Amino acid sequence: MRTNPVVMALLIVCASATAQDAGDAPPVRYPTLQDRATPEQGFVPKGWRLEYAKRGDLDADGRDDLLMVLRMQDPKNVLRNEGLGQDPFDTNPRILAAAFAADGGYRLAFQNHTLIPRPDSSVMDDYLGGADALKIARGAFQVTLHAFASAGSWGMGSTTFTFRYQAGCFRLIGYDDDNIQRNTGETTDTSVNFITGKAIVRTGNIEHDKTKAKTHALGKRPLLCIDEVGDGFGFDPNVPDG
Repeated sequence: MRTNPVVMALLIVCASATAQDAGDAPPVRYPTLQDRATPEQGFVPKGWRLEYAKRGDLDADGRDDLLMVLRMQDPKNVLRNEGLGQDPFDTNPRILAAAFAADGGYRLAFQNHTLIPRPDSSVMDDYLGGADALKIARGAFQVTLHAFASAGSWGMGSTTFTFRYQAGCFRLIGYDDDNIQRNTGETTDTSVNFITGKAIVRTGNIEHDKTKAKTHALGKRPLLCIDEVGDGFGFDPNVPDG
């Protein structure tokens, strides 16, 4: 079983006693979003804000649907940090949601608060990293998680999940993980197509253009709904080592 290098980086960072972590952050109760809203601000519960919104056709009906990230705005989740990293340290969580165009407004398709992890270490950059982390293209949407630690780990990289609506839910059809070790320059890029059941792992070094590629036949697996994926950094695509 291949261990995601991003996960290893997080474990190392969270073990550091000099970095603030989310252990002192209050527990969060996630709201249930409205079933329908016009406009998109109608999906935003009290105490939250619409952080990002992207539009595009997600159900092949020729109309623009909506992909959203909502973020909690509770001052209690903003921690003072006297150690390394961000100060103040904002641990407010996010909700990822999509809504289909319907009757002049939108109908909620799903809401998810696990794929985008709640901030849990002050030395880690924002896991979402900006509006470019969300994309809609060719009837699917992508979410890219970013991992960079200012202390505690040499690893950095990004993980992109691709979802497409079929058989009643948004299902994971693609996974791309790119990792660089800043001390050695070694790179590992993993790309998985869950529809074909194939994965390609490329290894190399930033000092030269040569890479080695190995293809793995994973076999056909049931396509996971987004709520079955869990924490984006904890997800294991089960690509063999070597």
